[in-house]
Amino acid sequence: MNKILGIHHITAIAGNAKRNFDFYTNVLGLRFIKKTVNFDDPYTYHFYFGDEVGSAGTILTFFPWEGVTAGRRGAGMATEIGYSVPEGSFDFWLKRFEHYKVVYLKPSEKFNESYLTFFDPDGLKLELIVSKVPDRRAPWETAEVKADVATKGFHNITLTLKNVKPTADILTDIFGYKQIEQQANRYRFATQAIENAAIVDLVELPAEKNGMGAGGTVHHVAFRVKDDATQMHFRHLIVEKGIQITSQIDRNYFHSLYFREPGGVLFEIATDNPGFMVDESLEDLGKNLKLPAQYEARRMEIESHLPTL
Repeated sequence: MNKILGIHHITAIAGNAKRNFDFYTNVLGLRFIKKTVNFDDPYTYHFYFGDEVGSAGTILTFFPWEGVTAGRRGAGMATEIGYSVPEGSFDFWLKRFEHYKVVYLKPSEKFNESYLTFFDPDGLKLELIVSKVPDRRAPWETAEVKADVATKGFHNITLTLKNVKPTADILTDIFGYKQIEQQANRYRFATQAIENAAIVDLVELPAEKNGMGAGGTVHHVAFRVKDDATQMHFRHLIVEKGIQITSQIDRNYFHSLYFREPGGVLFEIATDNPGFMVDESLEDLGKNLKLPAQYEARRMEIESHLPTL
């Protein structure tokens, strides 16, 4: 069936590559599933973090640009990334954040769900959320972050907008989402096509300044479809809506379409196929620098420019 299957991945901008790598693999305990380069800037890494196999709905990716200026969260961008964690895990995370000097805020509650806000070394805003809907996904474990506390993948993404209605129309009329809750100026939308990574929150702030995309901000949000045919179905719907959208782009591990929704946020529609094991085995995910075919002849030159991890 032609359905959007929740969030596929979220891509953000970082600064120092080693700092970014260390934080997400060591402190947060995510699996490093792919080390490649930016298709448009091969002297910059493109990192992928996720669960054991890089399941859609768990994949957080980064462009770590050395020396990048700090961005600013604001209207027209995704401003909070929510991760699902098990009930009773906050004590572990609070102690861990203290140990690693991670900036965090006091736990709070919204939509009858407890959440813990924290910031990565570049200032990217994230939340750990105890979902009121059971999350059956198996997490990636490390020596220090065990399954009873580990992140399971995305819970939600939050978009900050001056006017939520045009973006809400995209979610409901094209993507098949429904508004399920509202608290003050926060509107919660969800798809019933998938159990997890299914929620988009829209926060309406009419007087908010536009955000500035740079270090510590989200670059784009990718929504998931099962295959190319489904992707083309949604491309047709978006064109019919009068919105400009790219042709399909091969990103090696998925196929992509990009468009800017009316509120200003860059959306992507990404396929499940071919997946992250197209060029590495399950055991070797993230161990080797994988280059797009057009850059393979320049491997030695590119490797000499990339920071050491």
